[in-house]
Amino acid sequence: MALEDYVWAAGIATELVNTTAEVWRGDDRLPDLAGLVAFAELHGHQPGDDDVPGALSELARHGRAADLHAVHALRTTVRDLIDRPDRDYLIAGATALTSSAQGATLIRDPAHENRTRWAAPLREGATVADALSLICGIGILGVVYTLGEQRFRPCGAPTCRGAFIDTTRPGSRRYCMPGLCGNRTNVANHRARQAATHNRRTNSR
Repeated sequence: MALEDYVWAAGIATELVNTTAEVWRGDDRLPDLAGLVAFAELHGHQPGDDDVPGALSELARHGRAADLHAVHALRTTVRDLIDRPDRDYLIAGATALTSSAQGATLIRDPAHENRTRWAAPLREGATVADALSLICGIGILGVVYTLGEQRFRPCGAPTCRGAFIDTTRPGSRRYCMPGLCGNRTNVANHRARQAATHNRRTNSR
């Protein structure tokens, strides 16, 4: 994968850690190999790689039970890193996650003719767990280097157990799943305000 694509990679790390039953209140979003394939198809297209679509999906489709268990272990490891945003800890942990790469090299940039970019290709025979491990490692390292360790956060929704890596320019993201957790929080706050208004009116009678 291209090292410049750390924003995309950090996004996959966030999506991965938030598939657990803990986050979804008992419903694991990666329960089987079919769920893993669906995850790879939804999130695995790397920016700029229009000429090689579906590489992560292809690995997932060839996955076995052992690969699913390895991905489950990986998301636990990545969640632990997000939950402990110490710079040295993040760097050491993320570096270990990139061990499935066969070094760094320059590759042709598909978006710009006659230009190259840095990339970390997977070793021969790599699995979907190896690919996701490399992606998460690159994402974490890129965010630590570019944006800082303060971008690793728990979800701001009071009832959510999720976590995320904030790659927004202002660094103001609050929720692991803004469309879901943000809406839930807004609804809860609206209902609380309505209840408070009702109580004030009742008490004033």
